[in-house]
Amino acid sequence: MNAGNNDKPVEPPRRKLRPGFQLAFFLVFGMGLGLLLDRWMLMTFLPSDSHFRLLADAWNTIEQFYVDRPAIKPEAMTYGAINGMVDALGDTGHSVFLTPDMVKELHVMESGKLKGVGLEVQMKNGQVVIVAPMDNSPALHSGLRSGEIIVSVDGRDIAGLSLNQVVEQISGPPGTSVELGILNPKTHRLRNFTIIRATINISDITWARLPGTEVADVRIAGFEDNMADDLRAALREIQQERMKGIVLDLRGNPGGVLDEAIQTASQFLAHGNVLLVKNAQGKITPIPVLPGGLATNIPTAVLIDDGTASAAEIVAGALRDAHTGELIGETTFGTGTVLNEFPLPGGSAMLLAVEEWLTPDGQSFWHKGISPQIAVALPPDAEPLIPEAMRGMTARDLESSQDKQLLRGLEWVTQQIKN
Repeated sequence: MNAGNNDKPVEPPRRKLRPGFQLAFFLVFGMGLGLLLDRWMLMTFLPSDSHFRLLADAWNTIEQFYVDRPAIKPEAMTYGAINGMVDALGDTGHSVFLTPDMVKELHVMESGKLKGVGLEVQMKNGQVVIVAPMDNSPALHSGLRSGEIIVSVDGRDIAGLSLNQVVEQISGPPGTSVELGILNPKTHRLRNFTIIRATINISDITWARLPGTEVADVRIAGFEDNMADDLRAALREIQQERMKGIVLDLRGNPGGVLDEAIQTASQFLAHGNVLLVKNAQGKITPIPVLPGGLATNIPTAVLIDDGTASAAEIVAGALRDAHTGELIGETTFGTGTVLNEFPLPGGSAMLLAVEEWLTPDGQSFWHKGISPQIAVALPPDAEPLIPEAMRGMTARDLESSQDKQLLRGLEWVTQQIKN
């Protein structure tokens, strides 16, 4: 279970918080650790800012007057306060507060293994939305889809809970089960899924020949460390097989490491920029294409949907602006910023947006997403085909599938090959 992306700049900046903020966080976490100070001391040592005074007043009022004494849990209150501060930034679905357990899970995910159900989730308009079920995960095999809404966990309504609280309820050791109530916002259908948690081996790159064609279906499930090396290996195999076109499947890809996205886009671009990066002062820095791309002269259709996020959006935007790849599918998720991890005392952390990504043409996709050039919706009950499912399929099997996006991508590539 992952509540945020781990998008990182090529060289993550080591930024320091201003002294006032350092002191404020120290005091908040100090209370979380049981170092309760009285009102006088808080007012003495906090910066002379009404907002900090308000925070201290609220804490002390709860501590002094709230009747349900066992419910006063300093750690939970502290985490809730920080989570609320991050949520108030309005960077829904990207900047996020992570509990110590979530930090550990994020680092495990970066290593290529994950335990749980395998869902990338975000809070959107007050609802816990599935960004994407991870490839080879219990969530994917159970039939969960990008864009669906989690409404209950083990029969309990999650309305009003924070994203962290929902993630903690869904997470658990391999072999145990969890029941999720899932609402499909397109069909308004409510279903219950019982999912067995497992250890998930994450494979970012898979590919297969589309049955009966000379076109390769290349699936990128994420952008974790070293995935670009696997992509180059796959592209070499595709060259050896004399494939004439590529359908690049970025659907349900929640993103990952920025450097891997730059290397990935550079495999399809001969020149220009992969993206532009705008910092907090408004300065814009172009990130150029790296030389040596292996697929710069092969027709490529790029499949996207509302689960295509973050680093995957960088690749989609770069190929679109360079007129190298045609975007087919649905508008992407819209998480266009660099996230930096800021460790906090006690093992928790904040992932904060510190830079904004723009497409090479200067377009922002933060909270907007990237629209396809050819809009194709997947039928409500259809499952996206992935390379593993194509092994053993015939051309007729492919043609009769419900994956309209993939079929439209194949059609577009075939036309380019003929031209």
